[in-house]
Amino acid sequence: MTPPTASFVNPAVAEPQLGSFKPTKGSFHPSSTATPTYEQYVPIKTGQEPIEDFAGNYRFAEIKESHTSRAMTARYMTDMMDAAVSDVVIIGAGSAGLTCAYTLAKQRPDLRITILEASVAPGGGAWLGGQLMSGMVIRKPAHNLLVEIGVPFDDEGSYVVVKHAALFTSTLMSKLLLMPNVKLFNATCCEDLIIKKDQSGAQRINGVVTNWTLVTMAHGLQSCMDPQTITAPVVIGACGHDGPFGAFSVKRLSSAGLIKLGDMRPMDMNKSEGLIVNNTREVFPGLIVSGMELSEHDGHPRMGASFGGMIGSGQKAAYEAIKLYDSLEVEDGEVVGLKH
Repeated sequence: MTPPTASFVNPAVAEPQLGSFKPTKGSFHPSSTATPTYEQYVPIKTGQEPIEDFAGNYRFAEIKESHTSRAMTARYMTDMMDAAVSDVVIIGAGSAGLTCAYTLAKQRPDLRITILEASVAPGGGAWLGGQLMSGMVIRKPAHNLLVEIGVPFDDEGSYVVVKHAALFTSTLMSKLLLMPNVKLFNATCCEDLIIKKDQSGAQRINGVVTNWTLVTMAHGLQSCMDPQTITAPVVIGACGHDGPFGAFSVKRLSSAGLIKLGDMRPMDMNKSEGLIVNNTREVFPGLIVSGMELSEHDGHPRMGASFGGMIGSGQKAAYEAIKLYDSLEVEDGEVVGLKH
């Protein structure tokens, strides 16, 4: 499958498409003169050429405020249209979710991957080490990802230290977001899961229910702020543990009476990281769980400020997602059967 290419169609000149909205009696249908145009390209005017002069003569090329609004809106809405049916949705853009997305997108450029992050800033807790300190500790062999993406580190034998966690997270994110089959929606919450019966009659996750985070946080203040959906045959939970949006996927399944949580155990670093990586798997039909969200599901210990388990679990989740996706018969994002 070739990932869709984002494009913007000028509504003033677009030809009607099969299945597109057709106004009926009583519906609003503005005249062509009321339809705004969007000229994406703005030529530089003679005599107003941009100048990069820091001696007091710096000058920008001129555009209108409307160009800014339309450039953002057109691309964002195109991304939303493209992502409405995805192949894989990853909930959470922390160290596990970002590693999973990077590994998955690199291994399978044919898959449409959508990442949801509730925070304005993707990265989760991976901008700092423990207790708000800057260094990031990663136990071997998870440091191999650092070598791959070009993040320098101090080699301390059994583990490595990145001088600032933000160096890892920003580098990984920059590599990931350059990939054409990846879309990241930050400041976007997963409010619920889409669960339907599959061809055998069993319950199966088939996508997510989303809303902007500020809307989600305001549900107690204002009613009738409905969400929308993203359909996908494979969903990966990478929401972490503590926090208002932590372990969302497994907590939602638990509240629906579909699973029983194991609850995260007290810290044991050497025990925890291997358990997290080796047990990353599909825990409910259509849902793979990785990172610290898995500790809430399985009852594994926490590992503290060591990030190797998050990296390894994200990579394992990507491989599990490939295996799961390739086992399914999928039509328009919905599972219609199993491949034999």
